[in-house]
Amino acid sequence: MTDSSPPFLRYAPPSGIYETLYAFQSAFGRPMGEPTTHPWSQGCPLTTQLPGGPELPSSVEVSSDDLKYPKAWGVPALREAIARSYREFYGAEVEADNVMVFAGGRPGLIAMMLFLDQDVTVRVSETEYTPYYEILGSFHRKQSLVPSNPGNGFRPSVADFVGDPSEGRRLVMYSNPCNPTGHTRTGSDLKELVDAAAYGKTGLLVDEAYEFFHKRPDSALGYVKDINESNLFVCGAATKGLQAPGLRIGWIVSSRRNIQVLGNFSSYAIGGVSHPSQRMAAAMLEPSRLHQARKAIGDFYGMQRNRYGAALESLGLKLHTGKGAFYHWCELPEGISAASLNKALFPHGAAILEGQDCDMARRGEQSPMANFFRFSFGALEPDSFDTNIRVMRDALNSLTASL
Repeated sequence: MTDSSPPFLRYAPPSGIYETLYAFQSAFGRPMGEPTTHPWSQGCPLTTQLPGGPELPSSVEVSSDDLKYPKAWGVPALREAIARSYREFYGAEVEADNVMVFAGGRPGLIAMMLFLDQDVTVRVSETEYTPYYEILGSFHRKQSLVPSNPGNGFRPSVADFVGDPSEGRRLVMYSNPCNPTGHTRTGSDLKELVDAAAYGKTGLLVDEAYEFFHKRPDSALGYVKDINESNLFVCGAATKGLQAPGLRIGWIVSSRRNIQVLGNFSSYAIGGVSHPSQRMAAAMLEPSRLHQARKAIGDFYGMQRNRYGAALESLGLKLHTGKGAFYHWCELPEGISAASLNKALFPHGAAILEGQDCDMARRGEQSPMANFFRFSFGALEPDSFDTNIRVMRDALNSLTASL
């Protein structure tokens, strides 16, 4: 007997990057990330020690206390370590009770959208981090796109971000450094955005997952006058800068009132985050270790950004990349789409993230980003450089030959 009743769960498609990963596995026969594959589509860092960087932990001591339920807001030692890092590096006046710990950065963003007042319009860049589209759509959030395209060099102005006051209350949602473009606001540029967007009828949510991946890391928290009187939210994580995506540790820093809301939510919906993961993250935020990690990340990935950038340009690609994160934002020659590039790459065990998946309007093949792609050098070992460029060259040559 067949049950023809409708499903109880509304279908949720996977995020754009997973569409690529599933298509890759179907074509190549093995998942991306296995030996002999080239994970250019992956938004993850190396999880091995970098030149000049601190050793990465290989174990964590667990006591009977760590088997108890964790606190809804996060363990006090980790919350204090996070707050201390912003005080030390940016002079930010934040305390442990301005911090809420989540199981990664995205759960924090999702909790934000869950409790955001319905009248607030989210202003998000036209070209942004792929899951923002699904996160905003899942909660049916009102959206207003901020132009971010070749016309403005993928660098929206502060006025672009803030938008028209006639829209009413607005929340600017922005990754800095930007995923996928790498463009980064620092110094007076970042201060101008905080001053314009973090008070009154405007709020500012800055996703700083790639904070360390810039020659001079910066944080919006260094420019807020009084976080407890602001509408500033900063999202951070151990995923990128601490090279520990598997810990699933992220956080939101905001006013005490906002953190109380998020903590109350955790008390009945999340129940806290793994004690051992929090313990390990707190150890990785030890001040002297953090100094070493920040410098090593900036030096190593700056070197990788420069040499991959020069090589990709030599292959006829036009780069629109900023100076942060571990991506190159590439434009293909006329007549070649990112989708066709992926089809040429899959047999070689490689894949890129197609630009249309970073289009917050999701215009598909008609997207102005259809001939753009994000190339990630985050997980690439230095000695794989020649092989990676050869594979890209062969794929591009096969496509240009057919034009």
